[in-house]
Amino acid sequence: MTPVDLAARQTASTESVPIQGTAFRSSSLRKPDFFLVGAPKCGTSAMAHYLGWHPDIYLPRKEMNVFGSDLRFGPKFYRRDREAYLDEYAGWQGQLRAGDASVWHLFSTQAAAEIAIFNPEARIIIMLREPAEMLYSLYWQFRYDGNECLPTFEEALEAEEDRRGGRRVSRQAYLVQGLVYRETVRYTEQVRRYFDVFGRERVHVIIYDDFVADVRGCYREVLEFLEVDPSCIPMEFGVINPAKQARSPVLRSVLGDPLLRSAVLALRPRLPRLLFAGLQKLESRLQRSNTRFEKRGPLDPGLKQALHRQFVPEIERLSQLLGRDLRHWRSEEERPPITEGKRIVKDALHERVAAAR
Repeated sequence: MTPVDLAARQTASTESVPIQGTAFRSSSLRKPDFFLVGAPKCGTSAMAHYLGWHPDIYLPRKEMNVFGSDLRFGPKFYRRDREAYLDEYAGWQGQLRAGDASVWHLFSTQAAAEIAIFNPEARIIIMLREPAEMLYSLYWQFRYDGNECLPTFEEALEAEEDRRGGRRVSRQAYLVQGLVYRETVRYTEQVRRYFDVFGRERVHVIIYDDFVADVRGCYREVLEFLEVDPSCIPMEFGVINPAKQARSPVLRSVLGDPLLRSAVLALRPRLPRLLFAGLQKLESRLQRSNTRFEKRGPLDPGLKQALHRQFVPEIERLSQLLGRDLRHWRSEEERPPITEGKRIVKDALHERVAAAR
C-alpha cells in the first residue's frame, strides 16, 4: 500500500483536510518536500535555523501549522489557506530542498496522513527528548506565550483532567490540547504513525541527547538524509530559542487576546497585503521588546522521579520501536557514563543548545 493509499484510508472518516493534495499537485509553485514535525522543545527551533542556513535548502517561517485538521488552534495560530501557504515558498530560488517546520504535526493524529496526500514522497524529521524535561520546558514556553495560566508546573499537571473538559483555561490559550501535557509525550504512537505512512526509510529520528552531545554530527546526518551537501556546515552553532519570560504579562495578554486577533484575521482579506505584513512585523517587534531571557531553575527532583516512573512503559515501547536503548531516560542513575574528554565537549555544546530548555 502506497503512502497516499494509506493516508486516504486514514483520513476517510475524518473532517476534510484543510489543504487538498490534488490542488497542491496541480500548482506550478514550489512545495515542501521535507517536514520537521516535532516534538516541541526538543531542539526543533535550532535545527530549523541551521537547515535554513544551508544553501541547498529553502525553509520559510516556522510553525505554519497547515496540516493536522484535528488540532484546534485559536486565532494566535491561524491556519493559512492553500494560496497563502504556497506564497511562503515564493522566495524559492532553485534550492534542492524546501521544508516545513511545524512542531505540532507530530502530536496530531491526522497530520501524517494529510502530509502524505499533499506530498507522498516527503521526508520526515522527528526530534525527541526525555519526557519529563520536555514537559517542564513546554510548560515554561506556554507560560511565556500565554497558553498556560497556572503558576506552577505541578498545578498544570494536576489540572490535566479539567483541561480535557475545557476548564481552568485562560482566554489567551491558543492550544488547549497541548495543556494535557502527558498526552504530548506519547512518542511511540506518534512516531509509529509516520513510520506506517511514509516507511522507516523516509523518517529520520533524532534523540535530543545526541543533538546536545554532537550538534555538528547530528546536523550532518540530517543533511545526508535530505541528500544535500553534507560538507556545508556552519563554523559555529549558536543558541537558538533560549529560555525566556514575558516582561509584561499585561502586554502579552493584549497581544494574545482572542477577540482582537479574531477581528484582525477577519479583516485580513480586505487589507492590502503590505499593510497586513506591516501589522505582523509590528507584533513581532512588540513581542521581542516584551521578552526577557533568563535561565530558569531545574525541575524539582521529586517530581522528576515521579514522572520518570510514570513514563517507564512509554520509554520501553519507544526503545523497542526505534531499536534504541533509552533506559537512561528512566532515571539519572541509568544514564551512560561520559568520559572526561567527551564531557568537556558535551558541556560546551549543552550550554549552547540546552539553553533553549
